[in-house]
Amino acid sequence: MPGRPIRTFTVLPFLPARLQPLQKLAYNLWWSWHSEAVALFRRIDPDLFEALDHSPIRLLGATDQSRFEELAKDDGFIAHMERVETQLDCYMNAKTWFQERYPDSGVHVAYFSMEFGIHESVPVYSGGLGVLAGDHLKSASDLGVPLCGVSLMYREGYFRQYLNVDGWQQERYPENDFFNLPLILEKNPDGSPLLIEVPLPGKRIHVKVWRIQVGRVPLYLLDANIPQNSPEDRNITAQLYGGDTTMRIQQEVVLGIGGVRALRALGNPPTVCHMNEGHSAFCSLERIRVLMQEEGYDFPTAREAIKAGTCFTTHTPVPAGNDVFSPEMIERYLGEYMSALQLDRRAFLGLGRQDINDESEPFGMTVLAIHLANTSNGVSQLHGVVSRDMWKRIWKDLPVIEVPIFAITNGVHTQSWISPDIANLYDRYLGVQWEERPTDYEIWKRVEQIPDEELWRTHDRCRERLVSMARRRLKAQLKRLGSPPAEIEAADEVLNPDALTIGFARRFATYKRGALIFRNAERLAEIVNSANRPVQFIFAGKAHPKDHGGKEVIAQVMQNTRLAEFRKHIVFLEDYDMNITRAMIQGVDVWLNNPRRPLEASGTSGMKVCTNGGMNMSILDGWWCEGYTGDNGWSIGSGEEYTDLKYQDDVESRQIYELLEREIVPMFYTRGQDNLPRQWIKRMKRSIATNVPVFNTNRMVQEYVERCYWPSQQRYQKLVADQLAGAKELAQWRQKLLSAWNQIRIEAVDAPQASEILRVGAGLDVKANINLGSFSPNDVEVQLFHGVTDSFGEIPQPQTTTMSAVSSGPNGNGTTWTFAGSIPCKSSGNYGFNIRVLPKHNHLPHAFEPGVVTWG
Repeated sequence: MPGRPIRTFTVLPFLPARLQPLQKLAYNLWWSWHSEAVALFRRIDPDLFEALDHSPIRLLGATDQSRFEELAKDDGFIAHMERVETQLDCYMNAKTWFQERYPDSGVHVAYFSMEFGIHESVPVYSGGLGVLAGDHLKSASDLGVPLCGVSLMYREGYFRQYLNVDGWQQERYPENDFFNLPLILEKNPDGSPLLIEVPLPGKRIHVKVWRIQVGRVPLYLLDANIPQNSPEDRNITAQLYGGDTTMRIQQEVVLGIGGVRALRALGNPPTVCHMNEGHSAFCSLERIRVLMQEEGYDFPTAREAIKAGTCFTTHTPVPAGNDVFSPEMIERYLGEYMSALQLDRRAFLGLGRQDINDESEPFGMTVLAIHLANTSNGVSQLHGVVSRDMWKRIWKDLPVIEVPIFAITNGVHTQSWISPDIANLYDRYLGVQWEERPTDYEIWKRVEQIPDEELWRTHDRCRERLVSMARRRLKAQLKRLGSPPAEIEAADEVLNPDALTIGFARRFATYKRGALIFRNAERLAEIVNSANRPVQFIFAGKAHPKDHGGKEVIAQVMQNTRLAEFRKHIVFLEDYDMNITRAMIQGVDVWLNNPRRPLEASGTSGMKVCTNGGMNMSILDGWWCEGYTGDNGWSIGSGEEYTDLKYQDDVESRQIYELLEREIVPMFYTRGQDNLPRQWIKRMKRSIATNVPVFNTNRMVQEYVERCYWPSQQRYQKLVADQLAGAKELAQWRQKLLSAWNQIRIEAVDAPQASEILRVGAGLDVKANINLGSFSPNDVEVQLFHGVTDSFGEIPQPQTTTMSAVSSGPNGNGTTWTFAGSIPCKSSGNYGFNIRVLPKHNHLPHAFEPGVVTWG
């Protein structure tokens, strides 16, 4: 009857003593990117392992005890297990890149993300952001970076997708069985579960902390679904990206504030926090509160210290994709923090506004993250450009090109996505060091040494496996829909393991244009139905449950796959996850990507394809702008951007058809007497050699260490030393800066040669009298801002030259100084220049950070 108390107990699999290492291996996700470890678990029961989403924990729980008794007597299996255990032990104890580069660094990085996609058996991710975060942890582990991940432990995770008879996406939300996940409960010294408190309006909720071990790196997951909370509050960690705005702010409070509190309770407070998107930006407010309430510092001082130890990465190239909340909601959920930080309403809301004086502007999490971080970056070079334009109002007096948001292009964790067959090929011809040094160009040049026949036959096997998997899943889909037996049987003849295979799999947002290939169905039908040169497409992907437009695109694709002319050549696989991703990126010949430029921030699926010898046919957007070299894949267009979207779809769909008809299909099917497509294989090798050493997360994480983590650690340590003496000094200087900067005036500029025609190699000497008010020359940097002008009289690619103070000015009052500098004339053209004054302080990350500048 309802309300009757239930007592619980736990049953664990009984492993014979000889098999105990299996438990150790199953609880460290290191196994997921080591093929010999995967093969070990598959060896226990291949069919069961496949049916259980490749989960070792579930496999050990579901395997019959008699099978364990057999394995305990199987010397071959025991030898395999001991070999894998030794590999794990060596991995965990080996000296790492970070230890060699930064010995005794004292840094501890906390990497906050709303989702982490580490493996399909741990479903707490939705798509690209989570998979990138998971790959980030794996490479941090490989490199030995002292980093931990922080996220939420979702009871239902992201939805599972199925399609109805009309091809319309339906969602179901199966609950995660925590017992059958590789979760380790964090406990207090007395053995009780570690609980932290997180403030919500008028109450405190309790949060439990789980850990997943990812190689050397722990991932901490916060769980509000515990008896101490009300049913309403237990739902906060129910679904990833579920619920309304209220649910979103509650999740972000738990992630940011709760995440910092969890790390402190674990005795592991971070010195550097990395916010992967703005969802976790409240973490900075919590770190500032701790310094103020527990150590007695004021807000300006605490802010300087915490900002120095904070990094931010933005992934979203459209303003609508960044979380914003109304002032009323912020006051309701963060009112306690306004008081704790001793800020009035206007100042607090200003932390999340591009313009602190605009009362109509909502509170933006991305803006908060930018304001409280000392480094901000986009995820591809083009996305850096887009981000600088999106957030330029924060630095309203700077040219867009100088807005201090740089770019670190995304990558993928090579070992996680490579086919075991291709990996064995690399071992033989590149040497085994490609795994430890995936960024070494010299190693990847050796791909030319792989015999064409071996590379092609290996890729053939991967394509065959993909087709086999697609047929199995298609039959299951048809059975679930109650299709006629003849149609189900016909699924065995769908796709051709020898045909040119093109993949399209990603989140089905409308800007990604998943149905663009069907724009001219007749022309597409001619391409796919060619008797001698057939082409086939495999689609997969989910739309957000609230994205009606994305669901319509999926339905459009599905309806096309059911047409007689496409039925055997185009399939859509439902319930897209990392398992489908792996099969597709390992087996396709070409990866199709056709978003509307510049809305693809980066994209990483195409990088995974390169790892396996596949090639990209893509709009020049996101990472492909950097990856495309002209001979390692194909570009759709030349990077054009359109205002007429219908015209754009017409133009770019025609370009896809023409690429297929004129280049891709002929190259794939042009064979010699040995039946090898030599030109195609040549391009495959170029795809591998040019992209794999660049677009991997080892390179990416090294960049984060060198450009973000280590500089932030150094600044943080400088500012917190001696009871935050550096932070106090910087806070006082900044207060003076913001109150007195308007005293600075450029009173006179003298450039006598400017009226003359100068020759290349000469220089334009410039002097300026600048009234610094209460500042000294040591507080400012005076720059000549110069370059070639365009037809509008602007300087699109400016250069700067620092001017030196040569004397106090002519009025003799000590506030006006003369600065001098020279503009080098390195090439001919029509030049322009101006003079500007920027603040300067040795504790600033850069001169643009305070957001003030005086122009001549």
